[in-house]
Amino acid sequence: QVQLVESGGGLVQPGGSLRLSCAASGSIFSIYTINWYRQAPGKQRDLVAAITSGGSTNYADSVKGRFTISRDNAKNSVYLQMNSLKPEDTAVYYCNARIRDSVATMRNYWGQGTQVTVSS
Repeated sequence: QVQLVESGGGLVQPGGSLRLSCAASGSIFSIYTINWYRQAPGKQRDLVAAITSGGSTNYADSVKGRFTISRDNAKNSVYLQMNSLKPEDTAVYYCNARIRDSVATMRNYWGQGTQVTVSS
């Protein structure tokens, strides 16, 4: 079975930085597009950033210029570097990936989430 595990969340002051990581493990054949989503209490889960297997990226307007998504295919990992953090960035952040496993089954996978709190 394939699993995604996020890490790197925490409490940071406005203007600070944080780096989130998401590692995939299991019987992986290929990882396609990987996404970072976030969800604040009482709000829907929104797409923050995405990166394709070829390295192309896309960002929500609210984070463009402040966040950077990257991936290390050799480590089956994806990262989200968050700079100039604002209180509105406070949310649980989830990684999501479309993965083909060792028996050629394509599925969407979600990590368990990591809390990011931006506050003075």
